Amino acid sequence: MNTLTIFTPAYNRAHTIDRTYESLVNQTCKDFEWLVIDDGSTDHTRKLVEGWIMENKIPIRYVYQENQGMHGAHNAAYRNIHTELNTCIDSDDFMPIDAVEKIVTFWKKHGSEKYAGIIGLDQTEDGKIIGTEFPSDMKETTVQGFYAKGGKGDKKMVYRTEIINRYPEYPLFEGERYVSLSYKYILIDQEYKLLVLNEPLVTVDYQLDGSSYNMYRQYWRNPKGFSFFRKIGMQYSATARRRFMCAIHYVASSIIQKNTKFILDSPRKLMTLLAIPIGALWYLRIRHMVKSGSKMKIQG
Repeated sequence: MNTLTIFTPAYNRAHTIDRTYESLVNQTCKDFEWLVIDDGSTDHTRKLVEGWIMENKIPIRYVYQENQGMHGAHNAAYRNIHTELNTCIDSDDFMPIDAVEKIVTFWKKHGSEKYAGIIGLDQTEDGKIIGTEFPSDMKETTVQGFYAKGGKGDKKMVYRTEIINRYPEYPLFEGERYVSLSYKYILIDQEYKLLVLNEPLVTVDYQLDGSSYNMYRQYWRNPKGFSFFRKIGMQYSATARRRFMCAIHYVASSIIQKNTKFILDSPRKLMTLLAIPIGALWYLRIRHMVKSGSKMKIQG
């Protein structure tokens, strides 16, 4: 059995996923399989992937489901992964040619049941690291712990499959398509650390129609999903400042979904009460930005 599963949620990404595929075909280490979760695509994603399966250059499994959003695709992926490690490479991103080799070699040398997996770096197409690199003396960390110490930017997690499946699936809310993937990461942070691999493991290409560029609309369209995640944040975030920020967002999402019982539903009622004025202002900003069609700036 291979060591690593690379899974790719795909929703109408036939115009970009070929680059993901080519990067996997060209990996210097072949100790992986590729799992494509087609989340209800209506383009020719299926035809493309079936053609690649016939080419037989790398082991590929294809799973189709009705559209559930990125978190629903992650649920489906985790149900279908059998390797020791797994990582997500989005359908508009690709892997540096030696990324699998770095992951597998590093894990075989340093990995153990003590750790949930590995955390590495994201980079842009011109080789610029997204956000900040890890401090040279940081050998292990939690996801939240890194950001609490001033870390910035998206990072690539490689989790042990046994660990990621030990925690609840992402919840699905009728009519909504978004719950933050950080939900599971935060829960894992409470019990496990990640080994730090200060190397780029993915090259990202943020799409104009992707969730990162359209976060204001995500807030507006998925208030139940955001409220759920903000309650988790209020419980488990590493700093008081972050917990209060979650309370502010929770208030705004509660207003969007017209939840009049949001204080009773909150795990931190006093904090939520104090956050109401700023949360109401944040709601007004979200509403304005959605109506004006503004996009949220990506932080590099």
